[in-house]
Amino acid sequence: MSTFKNADGKPILLKMVKGIQDNKAYLGEVDGLIGDGDHGMNMNKGFSVFEERFKDQDFSFSEGLDELGTILLNEIGGSMGPIYGTILMDMAEAGEDVENIGVAELADMLKAGLDGLCEIVDAKVGDKTLVDTLSPSVDVLKAAADSGKDLKAALEEMKAAAATGRDSTKDMVAKFGRSSRLGERSRGVLDAGATSCCIILTAMADGIIELL
Repeated sequence: MSTFKNADGKPILLKMVKGIQDNKAYLGEVDGLIGDGDHGMNMNKGFSVFEERFKDQDFSFSEGLDELGTILLNEIGGSMGPIYGTILMDMAEAGEDVENIGVAELADMLKAGLDGLCEIVDAKVGDKTLVDTLSPSVDVLKAAADSGKDLKAALEEMKAAAATGRDSTKDMVAKFGRSSRLGERSRGVLDAGATSCCIILTAMADGIIELL
């Protein structure tokens, strides 16, 4: 099957929540090397608030993205709340009227999230941010849609692109955020945002694959 029903999206969101919860300590360690070490704690707080609030309710994929994004935007500290809130809410808006989500629809949703992010931050690929994970993931999905790949194959390619993007940040010098003050000393460490973005995209992909 090359699409999933938007209405069936609840387990995808819960998979994303678990991905962040399971990696809370790891994200804190990554962030602590060149940042202030609170990325895992803040992300875990936001995702866990979402789970607690909505676990007993029915919601679609786009509705869940919107509610999670709203919580991240309004209720967690640090710079990443508004960033992830914007990405997820813009993804939700792009998908809210879509009944069956395939490669092209998911690519459009992720592209809307990336576009929304680029309206609030100037980061581009190579600046050691989550853009290094998100942008290649969008590119791979877009290419998969253009070539008519099925959804599972496209999602496996997206996961690989996200991981490659995350790993690419290790050799970069940070241009944004607290770590940018370290200059060359920020080289040699993964970017925390790129790492959490890879976790989220991978969990999202795995959740969709389980629905197919």
